[in-house]
Amino acid sequence: MSARDTEPMDPAADSFVVRPGPPLAGTVVLGGAKNSVLKLMAACLLAPGSYRLTNVPRILDVETMSDILVAMGVDVARTASDTLRIDVPETLVPEAPYELVERIRASVVVLGPLLARCGEARVSLPGGDDFGQRPINWHLAALAALGAEIETSHGYVIGRAARLTGARIVLEFPSHTATDNLLMAAVTARGTTVIDNAAREPEVADLAAFLNRMGARVVGAGSSTIEIEGVEPGDLSAVDHEVVPDRIEAATFMAATGLAGGEVVIAGARPDHMDMLAHKLGEMGLRSSACSEGMWVAAKGRLRAVDVATLPYPGVATDYKPLLVTLMSVSEGVGIVTENIFGGRFKYVDELCRMGADIRTDGHHAVVRGVPRLSGAPVKAWDIRAGAALVLAGLAAEGETRVADGYHVDKGYENLAGKLASLGADVSRLR
Repeated sequence: MSARDTEPMDPAADSFVVRPGPPLAGTVVLGGAKNSVLKLMAACLLAPGSYRLTNVPRILDVETMSDILVAMGVDVARTASDTLRIDVPETLVPEAPYELVERIRASVVVLGPLLARCGEARVSLPGGDDFGQRPINWHLAALAALGAEIETSHGYVIGRAARLTGARIVLEFPSHTATDNLLMAAVTARGTTVIDNAAREPEVADLAAFLNRMGARVVGAGSSTIEIEGVEPGDLSAVDHEVVPDRIEAATFMAATGLAGGEVVIAGARPDHMDMLAHKLGEMGLRSSACSEGMWVAAKGRLRAVDVATLPYPGVATDYKPLLVTLMSVSEGVGIVTENIFGGRFKYVDELCRMGADIRTDGHHAVVRGVPRLSGAPVKAWDIRAGAALVLAGLAAEGETRVADGYHVDKGYENLAGKLASLGADVSRLR
């Protein structure tokens, strides 16, 4: 079944229904990181063979990326609840069509591996969640620096390169997906490539570990300088790999605990991947610590507002921001939230205000004045993280909250309603 087949026929029925309940308690198990698995799937294009990815979440974005790979001639099958088998043929169709790419912005990362493997690529300009423009000019400029001929025509990016050549590249901004794209393109380039001002996210390091297991030579992933010594294309081979846990999903359950109160163990969580977030939440009054299963979090009573600014990793991720704004909407005091990564990512604020939140936005800033309690209301999900934040808002609201267009949440979360319900929350998913 394709991702498109799983989208709702009746948007009014496609919703989350949330009612206030008791403090959360119990253990919840994380899935693999959405922001890693999509890049790992693209990296499989670099060499023929049979790959096996484990800890793969059942989310719509994985289904969409699977459809994109299938359109290129790849066979993708889920052989277990958390396992994908990806069989890559000797010959690929180096094109990612619009009808698939427009559903997922991360699909642009097929551009680098296609250029490296096939010497050509035709990839539709990406779509994805609606929270402002995220230009891909950093990707294109970096690939051109490796020797690719790049043009855009009729809504497609068209690239050609007999074989890429290593170069030193300084990214204008430490873009996660641009770093991933360049990393995959460079593994078979002639000579050495150095990426300065590279993204430092744990998911970049996960991709580099996967590429090294394939036979690539990548050093420094996870730091601001990555060095790639190109290997011959035939030196790469298919491998097995376990996807790193999803730190954004972990943050979601941390925020849920802050909103509903209680004590929760987040199994599989990596506290070392969320240092700044844990620090900020600690300032608000949410307690957390590493434990044998992953991470322990607890909250009692009303949290305190703080000021937050989103920054590239290891700073506070922009994906955390809707969760933090929702937390502060019922915290004591006033907090200022500044968005430094993407413009236009405050659309969910109007939905929170429908629930009684006191939030004023001005450009890249939001001033959040905490209220004692939100009020349940019909609201709408605009993107993955905003949708999840609105579901969590219902935990701190009187009456019923219904979050429409729930399929946005399903793009990045596997069974969010079921996992929250397992902790005692009153959350259900209607389709």
